[in-house]
Amino acid sequence: MKKNSLDDYQTPPSALDPLLPYLDKNKIIWECASGKGYLVNRLQQEGFKVIATDILTGFDFLTKEPDFDFDIIVTNPPYSKKYEFLKRAYELGKPFALLLPLTILETEKRQALFKKYGIEILLLKKRINFITPSGSGSGSWFATAWFCWHLLPNQINFSEV
Repeated sequence: MKKNSLDDYQTPPSALDPLLPYLDKNKIIWECASGKGYLVNRLQQEGFKVIATDILTGFDFLTKEPDFDFDIIVTNPPYSKKYEFLKRAYELGKPFALLLPLTILETEKRQALFKKYGIEILLLKKRINFITPSGSGSGSWFATAWFCWHLLPNQINFSEV
């Protein structure tokens, strides 16, 4: 599979700060697009149990059935596969938190998923500076939010950090 250059932006650990208060340390988190492991490492440092997989290490979240137990999905999906990850997360039927661009709210097919299943959004106070493939520069070209299901107290939530 050819790698999309837009998918090679890693998520800084600080992106988890607004989400951490809503996660239960007694639950097993699956980080299914773990990349270089920034989110996995941060979650583990905070005391969470985490299973890390990634297509680059042989586990395709979109096609392979997990042969392990997990309670929550937390990830920043590859940009070019954001709709597919959203759809798959709903299909798995477990609570999830996906870091997605606000433009995920656009288009009829995405809105159909939200109408069918519901959605909770954790709005962030500022844009995230993603870690670029070269390691230099900043990648905060668009606004993102945590799009969740069965995890947050309200449909629209505002970050405190």
